[in-house]
Amino acid sequence: MKLRIVPAYTGVKWVQLGVRAFWRQPLALAALFFMTMAAMSLATLVPLVGAPIALALLPAATLAMMVATAEAQQGRFPTPALLLVAFRTGQRRLRAMLALGGMYAVGFLGIMGLSALVDGGQFAQVYFGGAKLTPEVAESPAFQGAMWLSVLLYLPLSLLFWHAPGLVHWHGVPPVKALFFSLVACVRNFGAFMVFGLAWMGVFLAAGMVVALVTGLLSLAVGTAAGGLMVGAAMVLAAMFFSSVVFTFRDCFEPPEEYLQAAPAPATEDAPPPPAD
Repeated sequence: MKLRIVPAYTGVKWVQLGVRAFWRQPLALAALFFMTMAAMSLATLVPLVGAPIALALLPAATLAMMVATAEAQQGRFPTPALLLVAFRTGQRRLRAMLALGGMYAVGFLGIMGLSALVDGGQFAQVYFGGAKLTPEVAESPAFQGAMWLSVLLYLPLSLLFWHAPGLVHWHGVPPVKALFFSLVACVRNFGAFMVFGLAWMGVFLAAGMVVALVTGLLSLAVGTAAGGLMVGAAMVLAAMFFSSVVFTFRDCFEPPEEYLQAAPAPATEDAPPPPAD
């Protein structure tokens, strides 16, 4: 496994590749994304431990979308069985994925706990659905402070876990090392990830304006159909975003032989390899 350094413009290519891969199998990838979200939502219904379980499933859900996109990119049909791919690759990797999920849940809940020190837990209650977001609450300085603190603290957590599921699954890297290598890859390719984020922001803004225009016209004619269109569009955009994650992984690390060979290799500058496992 070797870390790759890519040019900043690669961030735009990641977005393009993700969108193209999604439209190779749009129904299958959208359905898989919906099923992963539904599974996490059902997990939250478990009393007391529902939220931590749902959070712990996120690395496995991310990996499922990465593998499904890789299948679509190579011309194969991604089946619902890929939802369990994180738990079907041997005991060692199963334990590693469970460890990743547990660490992610602890990290996220820790962020929510720190935000509670700012506003007494109001932001956390709204986030987890335990309280209603009212205009008065949203405009509260304490609530806004807790929200921005959570956003600031979530960034390093996101970088730690961005590549970690792929490193565990494709390279067999232990969980703690996977977190370290993920963070290093994101930091070393900061320019590409910045462009990637800005490009997706532009896609979401443009799509939002189009959907708002269409739903505005529909609401005059059929009313409730407009809301369904907005939800559906949001789900498709989110699925496309997750479809692009696998390309960031492919370009930041030297891939195994069987992994996404159909995709064109980017222009890269190889970095020194990370410490041996």
